[in-house]
Amino acid sequence: MRVRTDPGFAREQDERDELAGFRSRFVIDDPALIYLDGNSLGRLPVESATRAQRLVGAEWGQRLIRGWNEGWLGLAERVGAKLARLVGAAEDEVIVADSTSVNLFKLVAAALQARPGRTVVITDDLNFPSDVYILQSALKLAGPAHRLEIVRSPDGLTVPIETLAGAIDSDTALVALSHTAFKSGSVYDMATVTAVAHRAGALILWDVSHSVGAMPLSLDQAAVDLAVGCTYKYVNGGPGAPAFLFVRRDLHDRLHNPIAGWFGHQAQFEFTLEYRPAQGIRRFLTGTPSVVSLALIEPGVDLLLEAGLERVRAKSVRQTDYLIALWEALLAPVGFTLHSPRDAARRGSHVSLGHPDGLRIDRALIEQMHVIPDFRYPDHIRLGVAPLYTTYTEIHTAVMALRTVVVERLYEQYPATRRGVT
Repeated sequence: MRVRTDPGFAREQDERDELAGFRSRFVIDDPALIYLDGNSLGRLPVESATRAQRLVGAEWGQRLIRGWNEGWLGLAERVGAKLARLVGAAEDEVIVADSTSVNLFKLVAAALQARPGRTVVITDDLNFPSDVYILQSALKLAGPAHRLEIVRSPDGLTVPIETLAGAIDSDTALVALSHTAFKSGSVYDMATVTAVAHRAGALILWDVSHSVGAMPLSLDQAAVDLAVGCTYKYVNGGPGAPAFLFVRRDLHDRLHNPIAGWFGHQAQFEFTLEYRPAQGIRRFLTGTPSVVSLALIEPGVDLLLEAGLERVRAKSVRQTDYLIALWEALLAPVGFTLHSPRDAARRGSHVSLGHPDGLRIDRALIEQMHVIPDFRYPDHIRLGVAPLYTTYTEIHTAVMALRTVVVERLYEQYPATRRGVT
């Protein structure tokens, strides 16, 4: 992309944007606010607000418990079938349940049971820390012979495939990785890594939380065994929205849900004391789903399916390329470093910039410049591009705000103290 640094170039790109019409289908409460944190919490779809009113007022308020037989009971499977289209899976391989962490625990424990005699789980130091905590907990329950091996990144951006492959051997039960790294935005070659794990006889589990809704995924084509993901980032499902899990169809009846509950029972309303797992993906449910929050995932999924993930990804690449070009021209000269891959094929939909005063710069952006990015320690300012509603003009304005905060030393007004959410 040939890039000019003037605002006119950004306006020209917005005028040519074939996805521009989707922005009006999100609640934009303050048009002057530049929101570049959709990689952490997506904007509210207009239809989600309408759906919430209908669900609470009519379905719950009027229909009461009858709502379960009028659509609620099958919500987890119905929304899961739509999410399956976003991740390249069959409709009966994805279901909505619990949180990403709980789903991860379920699948890790199930994988360890399915690989007796193998005692090692492989991950990397780019993985989301909560995922690592879950791995450690599951391994502790599996017994003292089990251990976690964390492969180290040489540059904080990526882990070379050959380095990862060197850690996977006949003792490896499971390889568990984030497809898109939460700090740098670097993306693994899913098919290649999956093949490496399978050659060693290990199962693989991908966390696609920072990928789903931002790029096409091909879980089935890549022969992925297991995956988990959240719905409140690029899928725009709302704060704390339920997550989803994927289990390849041929593994459904070979894996056991370690947290058995009545919604995963073959005949849940018989209320027998003997647990009999349901057939298929439903066996990985546990307790009663959170109907209100689960239902509000669907409008965001529908918007992505309507837009088409190929078009979403194409715009994401163009916008993150543009952002990196602006960094090179306007921000690198004033001390910002690039913490994301330049190669778009290796990069998700957020760009991470580093600065020694990153936390104070982040606070100045939010509190003084009307720009909301987010911050990850020690120095990562993450700028999330959500193609359905992020404009080129917003990206240009945000970059100019970053430059102003540093050139005019506005960040010096703010202490480098941690807040609850950064």
